[in-house]
Amino acid sequence: MDTRHFRTLFISDVHLGSKAAKTDFLLDFLRCHEADTIFLVGDIVDGWRLKRSWYWPQDCNDVVQKLLRKARKGTRIVYIPGNHDEFLRGFPGSHFGGIEVAERMIHEAADGKKYLVLHGDEFDVVVRNARLLAYLGDWAYDTAIAMNILLARVRRLIGLPYWSFSAWAKLQVKQAVNFIGEFQRVVVEEARRNEVDGVICGHIHHAVMEDIDGIHYINTGDWVESCTAIAEHYDGRFELISWGHRIGAPVELKALAADRPVAMPGEPVKAGDVQAA
Repeated sequence: MDTRHFRTLFISDVHLGSKAAKTDFLLDFLRCHEADTIFLVGDIVDGWRLKRSWYWPQDCNDVVQKLLRKARKGTRIVYIPGNHDEFLRGFPGSHFGGIEVAERMIHEAADGKKYLVLHGDEFDVVVRNARLLAYLGDWAYDTAIAMNILLARVRRLIGLPYWSFSAWAKLQVKQAVNFIGEFQRVVVEEARRNEVDGVICGHIHHAVMEDIDGIHYINTGDWVESCTAIAEHYDGRFELISWGHRIGAPVELKALAADRPVAMPGEPVKAGDVQAA
């Protein structure tokens, strides 16, 4: 596949150090995509899980080395820590191997529109006010992810595409759906307070691009379930790319019409799923 070049790429919630991290999918994505700037929008390293038990296979090193190599070749890489890699929040303005750390940032797109870029966990009431509950939820999520791995093996054996049980189950729970809506609302309000045109965030593992009350809300998704990233073209257009189909089924990406829905977490990812806006 030919390498695609973008003005900016936004990636979040990789969770390196977790057995659920789709490092092979991400490495394949990084091989096929270049950008002038890459924003790492939090939870790239999963410090919570690494504290519980150390897990750092070679693929995790490969992802880090791939990003450092891009930085050496001139790509600007900005790391905005999330709650799982909050240990980096003590180093705003620092540079590590050419990767700069920032708490949040205003990104000006090619068309002049401004976007607030942040992870988003500060707007999660559970993470902010009930850390023990957040840890328990993280454990339950690990269990669901373990079921994902088993189901993925079975589906692969019978020729079916990857499908996330944990994302599907999460989206069936009314409270979870309500939480997503509330999260989007408060993040949009934060963007409005900052007098910007849009917001780009991660945290809730739910990739989407939509206009909410005049603010362009963009969530990057994750590399545990949906394997999605956001790309900015040189004319300021944004594109949501699903990459889950690439491993084991190499096919050409097809640009879809803006009104065609992207495969979202909880739905089987079809080859070539792309959403542009």
